[in-house]
Amino acid sequence: MLKLIEQKVDLDVLLGESIKFQTVKHSLLRKGLISESDELTLMGKELLEFIDSVGSVKLVRKKAESDLFEEWWKAYPGTNQFVHNNKTFVGTRAMRVKKEDCKIKFYAILNEGEYTATQLREAMLLDVFMKKQESARKGENQLTYMQNSLTYLNQRSYEPFIELLTTKPTEETKQSFDV
Repeated sequence: MLKLIEQKVDLDVLLGESIKFQTVKHSLLRKGLISESDELTLMGKELLEFIDSVGSVKLVRKKAESDLFEEWWKAYPGTNQFVHNNKTFVGTRAMRVKKEDCKIKFYAILNEGEYTATQLREAMLLDVFMKKQESARKGENQLTYMQNSLTYLNQRSYEPFIELLTTKPTEETKQSFDV
């Protein structure tokens, strides 16, 4: 089935409503070998490469480094209270929530293979920096409008900022949001 997915075959048309097919497909999704959009994840691609390899190559499943998530987690604002340009903005809520759920979502995003942990972290830092700049300009806390950590990942709110970083990475932008 992974080979067919790799070849972009529409499995729903090919295999129809077969319960066995649906069960296998669900298992591939649950094990992180395919994504919700029926595309191979990095783990799925590695498994296919292993199957295709000739010789006695041992498949070593890479454990995701917890440091990657921890860096992102520590950089995400804990509350919406902050000081920027000598102005203090009062906070009203927690923004870092459901750490284990965030960790699962974070690694699921990385497993899709489209973004790196560094891109996720830098995009979030840019988002926070821009909200702080806007707060200083307007005189009201714009960080209040930022989602909590889990919603931020689930709704893929980082994507526009990754695009912004890759299309127009000025030196000023890069330096201005470094922690």
